[in-house]
Amino acid sequence: MSGPGNPGTQRWLDRPASATQITHRARLWLYALAGAVLAFLIVPTLIVVPMSFSASQYLEFPPRQWSLRWYENYFSSATWMDATATSFKAAAWTALLATPLGTLAAYGLSASRLRAARALQVLLITPMIVPVILIAVAVFYVYVKVKLNNSLAGLVLAHTMLAVPIVMIVVASALKSFDMNQEMVARSLGASRPRAFLTITLPQIRFAVVSAAVLSFLTSFDEVILALFVSGGANSTLTRQMFLALRDQIDPTIAAISSIMILVTTLMFVASQVLGGDRHHERRPNH
Repeated sequence: MSGPGNPGTQRWLDRPASATQITHRARLWLYALAGAVLAFLIVPTLIVVPMSFSASQYLEFPPRQWSLRWYENYFSSATWMDATATSFKAAAWTALLATPLGTLAAYGLSASRLRAARALQVLLITPMIVPVILIAVAVFYVYVKVKLNNSLAGLVLAHTMLAVPIVMIVVASALKSFDMNQEMVARSLGASRPRAFLTITLPQIRFAVVSAAVLSFLTSFDEVILALFVSGGANSTLTRQMFLALRDQIDPTIAAISSIMILVTTLMFVASQVLGGDRHHERRPNH
């Protein structure tokens, strides 16, 4: 058994936790704080998922009887299915638009030597700084003028605006660890800048690009505030329908949908990590 008095545990506590020589013992408060934050994030999930399998007409935890009735209610509802299809379409289009735009912006700013590059970078990440409710009001006002409210195109454009800064940050982080001299060598041998980027740079930062695409998809898929303002009718998103359902009545179907959304999010993150693992495996030298 291992415990605080165990010699193995004592050795681990006194071992440096990083290159700064700070020991694990000195970081115990940080580990406790991280554990508390993780518990705060995970406990609601541990409550919602069991509630989705309840046979009760109301939300209850723990369930007295188990049933799949709320999953059946979700999959048999045309309204919920239409909203789910809209969310998946909007998220897919958002990822397809935001990923190349954010990647090109990150690359351009990384390679730029202009003094205004830093200011432009701050401007491009403004959607992450400004409260989403303010963005939603502004977008709604503009969409009323150009008649894009309640349209899939308007929803995709609004979500793309939120996703591009995320893509920029992820890709820019990867570019900082990339040696631009490799691309310069390709260009010195006659390759154009786009060709050098596509054949030299992009393959080496592809994991960051894939991760950014996943985050773009999830940014749109989980977003609710903008959706409340600019989506509706035949193009109502799943999160919007969930909000309206909670406002009108407490429907246990919401718990089933939330569980499905948690599963989708988890699977996408796992897929991105598997791709990253394959990349590191390919780059690991053979001994």
